[in-house]
Amino acid sequence: MTLKRSWVDSANSADTDFPLNNLPYGVFSTGTLDARCGVAIGDMILDMQAAEEQGIVDLTDDPLFDVPFWNEVMEEGPAVWAALRGRLTALLAEGSKDQGLVAPLLIRQADAKMHMPFVVAEYTDFYSGRHHATNVGTMFRGADNALPPNWLHIPIGYNGRASSVVVSGTDIRRPWGQLKSPNHDSPAFLPSRRFDLELEMGAIVGMASDGPITVDEADGAIFGYVLLNDWSARDIQAWEYQPLGPFQAKATATSISPWIVTKAALEPFRTTTPDREVPLLDHLKDTSPMLYDLDLSVSLAPEGKAATTIAETNYKEMYFSAAQQMAHHSTSGCPMTVGDLLGSGTISGAEKHERGSLLELSWGGKEPLTLDSGDTRTFLEDGDTLTLKGAAKGKGYRIGFGTCTGTVLPALKDPYARP
Repeated sequence: MTLKRSWVDSANSADTDFPLNNLPYGVFSTGTLDARCGVAIGDMILDMQAAEEQGIVDLTDDPLFDVPFWNEVMEEGPAVWAALRGRLTALLAEGSKDQGLVAPLLIRQADAKMHMPFVVAEYTDFYSGRHHATNVGTMFRGADNALPPNWLHIPIGYNGRASSVVVSGTDIRRPWGQLKSPNHDSPAFLPSRRFDLELEMGAIVGMASDGPITVDEADGAIFGYVLLNDWSARDIQAWEYQPLGPFQAKATATSISPWIVTKAALEPFRTTTPDREVPLLDHLKDTSPMLYDLDLSVSLAPEGKAATTIAETNYKEMYFSAAQQMAHHSTSGCPMTVGDLLGSGTISGAEKHERGSLLELSWGGKEPLTLDSGDTRTFLEDGDTLTLKGAAKGKGYRIGFGTCTGTVLPALKDPYARP
């Protein structure tokens, strides 16, 4: 597929994340406009509340864009999703007869503040990157026991905190927790010293289900995708994760990009999961290509200094797709809800520069990373800004997600102090 041309000139650049082929969904506000739904096109945002109020977009009997989140649209289902995308494409395409009506509803992205694009119902984070799981397992258990026996058969995951999912640009406070030193028998309550990032993708559930669903049904229920940074306190995690897994180490925050890239926009970039070492059971088997060829990167900028790209990888490295993760999630009868967020797990490749966490890049802190500024890092320091980027690349265009950023703030001096 090639670039679809728009009358919005900035959407026709090969470098923009937001050509007409993309049309991602977000929530924005300005100094004069309250938070509302918008669609990115080039360096502009189409005000969907105004478009609906003026009858330019009219898809259902009841309004969809009188609220500052996209859950109402999700709940309408795939037919409305497709109709909306078709209408937006017609409105913004080169030669559109509606250009005169739509042009006054465009807001410059530079003038907008971005908000959470949807209300997160529940959040589940998976551990489905084989290179990441192998690296971490090798560090802690040795190469011969890197992967637990179940890993190649099911998507491993845990239930996270929907309440701590935040939009890109939100500062992240270094957490306190119980830390266990190898040289001491008992833990101490201290700020995390091994705070980390995890480069992930997040899949958003757009259709509710009640009971087990197939991989194909799960794929059809996914509304879109976001970049996701699962901030992780490795020292808290090391003390708490046995016997029941991650808990407070993962509860500080999870950052997502402000733009939801729809599954429809990513269709030309579908690709297969890696070859299976052991066959999956029938209910989890691949039925078609269900991953996406998305280039991903992480950069780290110390306070007041230039950023260094510390990792580059691709979403196609995942061992299980979001559809397989969702299908597995439902096998017990667990209902899936509109607005559920499914984190992919850390996305790492086979090479060192493709590792999606500092835990891997510094090999547990034993191999410090040297930045372009001359600073070194094993884990995150206060003032560090992390930026995740991602895009699928077509012929003369790209389907991008914008950025997912967060800056690490110092831990509170006294987490229990009250004003």
